[in-house]
Amino acid sequence: MKRRTILGSALSLPAAWAAPAPAQTAPPPAETAVKLAFDSPEAAAAGVRRFFDETEFAALERLGRLLIPSAEGLPGAVEAEAALFLDFLIGQSPAERQTLYREGLRALHAAARQRWGKAFAAVSDEEAAPLLAPLRQAWTRSAPHDPLARFLLAAKDDFWQAVANSRAQARALSGRRRGASGLGLYWHAAE
Repeated sequence: MKRRTILGSALSLPAAWAAPAPAQTAPPPAETAVKLAFDSPEAAAAGVRRFFDETEFAALERLGRLLIPSAEGLPGAVEAEAALFLDFLIGQSPAERQTLYREGLRALHAAARQRWGKAFAAVSDEEAAPLLAPLRQAWTRSAPHDPLARFLLAAKDDFWQAVANSRAQARALSGRRRGASGLGLYWHAAE
């Protein structure tokens, strides 16, 4: 121990004895104590839809299933719960982004009703193909003028990001190879 440390400790002892003791307070009476309701962590962590209404959310889920299906052991939009994440993300986004999504989902729903007489969430893959035709157009530097095409491009990018960064994707990729966190090199002690 250094001399300075001992000297500093010895000098602080008289100050600690001279300090007044903290006042003792009685605990609050039992009837005024706050009672907290506890729930399981799984219930708190479960996603709760908040921004989109039922029809919009069903259309968003269907769009995710069409854009990013599961393949070769990798999760798709459904397994990654990308629609729930996008519901949260768009709910926290600027009004312009919220309007883009709301109007885009309503346009998909209206087009499906007009063409097949059913909601977009209920259309088959073949029936949805003409509605998703703007995604097959050649890429350009400028955004498309059609609001539905702008929405579809934004949604495709957002779904891709949500799936690529999901916990389900990380689990699937880490199970495929031994060295999930790097080059697969291992440290061995020298003998």
